[in-house]
Amino acid sequence: MSQSHKFTNDAEAIAFDVKHRNTIKFNISRYDTAVSKGMARYNNVEAAKTEAAAIKREVLQNWNKYLLQFESVISARGVKVLWAKDAAEATSFIEKLLVENNAKLLVKSKSMTTEEIELNETAERMGCESVETDLGEFIVQVAGERPYHIVTPAMHKSKGDIAKLFNEKFGTPIDSTPEEMTEYVRQVLRKKYTTAEVGVTGANFLIADIGGISVTENEGNGLMSTAFPKLHIVIAGIEKIIPEMKQLGLFYPLLAAHGTGQQITAYNTIFTGPRKTNEVDGPEKMVVILLDNGRTNVYADNEAYESLACIRCGACLNGCPVYKTIGGYTYDTTYSGPIGSVLTPFLRGFKDFSHLSFASTLCGKCVEVCPVKIPLTDILLSNRRKAVEQNLRPGAEKLLMKGFKLMSSKRIGFDLFPSFLKNSGTYPFNYMGWGPKRSMPTFAKQSFSQQYKKKQD
Repeated sequence: MSQSHKFTNDAEAIAFDVKHRNTIKFNISRYDTAVSKGMARYNNVEAAKTEAAAIKREVLQNWNKYLLQFESVISARGVKVLWAKDAAEATSFIEKLLVENNAKLLVKSKSMTTEEIELNETAERMGCESVETDLGEFIVQVAGERPYHIVTPAMHKSKGDIAKLFNEKFGTPIDSTPEEMTEYVRQVLRKKYTTAEVGVTGANFLIADIGGISVTENEGNGLMSTAFPKLHIVIAGIEKIIPEMKQLGLFYPLLAAHGTGQQITAYNTIFTGPRKTNEVDGPEKMVVILLDNGRTNVYADNEAYESLACIRCGACLNGCPVYKTIGGYTYDTTYSGPIGSVLTPFLRGFKDFSHLSFASTLCGKCVEVCPVKIPLTDILLSNRRKAVEQNLRPGAEKLLMKGFKLMSSKRIGFDLFPSFLKNSGTYPFNYMGWGPKRSMPTFAKQSFSQQYKKKQD
């Protein structure tokens, strides 16, 4: 089955799942309430977004300069910087590091980039246990699933679902409260932190002027994942670079407000190197893997390159009516929702994933909520055009569009065909494509122009 057909089938199966819909509606409603409060703290949120967007565009104009500056500064402090052109090269680096450090246990802070290169699978294949330490990531790992959402990995699960999962996997009481389940996970992870040979984080921002890696999180798991292991591996997409540390004062609140509604994320850590001789905590060695994996393909496209400004706040997912209907797993990609629909064709190929750019109503909500003003709907449209130009759309769709163009490009085309013929032509869509749980709109007996002419007469 092609990715496109799989997407259609999965979307059809989940769209009218009442339990799933209610869980997502409840969780996103809580997000909406929190974000409304977060936005209210700003005197002028549009000014902040405009400034953030300008910084990220300036970065893209000088991308090479800032990345090399970052590498130079952090390397001078004893950090090894590795450049990975794709997931395979990143994986080879990780395999070598695990062997060199005789790693049997790895603790990992929340990171979508590690999901992108399937780090957990690589570690397990090498005989190294990989443990997710973010609570949401831990839950989906125990369930044998992948993150459902960029920011909220277990958004699709209710507290009852999680209590049942923990009861099956760990024998905890079926009626455990969220607090009790959290405490159980905390005790499990404490033992993992103190015995792991390797700690892995991603990066919310790479800071060029100080050669720093900024990690933001709400549970302290990022700090714990790097405090005890002897080796700290950072895996970061090359688009995460920003020019100066002082700009975090702008980006931290924007990320927090749009991601969770907070004034600022609870833990904001800047890593600048391994432990020094006069320090008692932290890793002995630190390695940064800078990942391309298709990002330069995005950068080379004059219409899509602005999507690299994304700070992964997840706001576009939470605002998207399509995401809220079909959920995160239907996309079958690391990055879902509007930003995933824009990026994935470049990261994983238009042939298999161009259909994602058609999974949008183009309502513009994603553009409205984006903290760095990415023109997502414009890029979705340009991706659609590219898919058509590459002959990646179904032949029947081409015929239908040609027929619609012929009929609708001039008023006489609509007036020529009687309403019963138009309705006969659209009726089959009630049972295919449009779906049996919705009804196609019907055409009036007379077109607008015919009605208007009649009234004028």
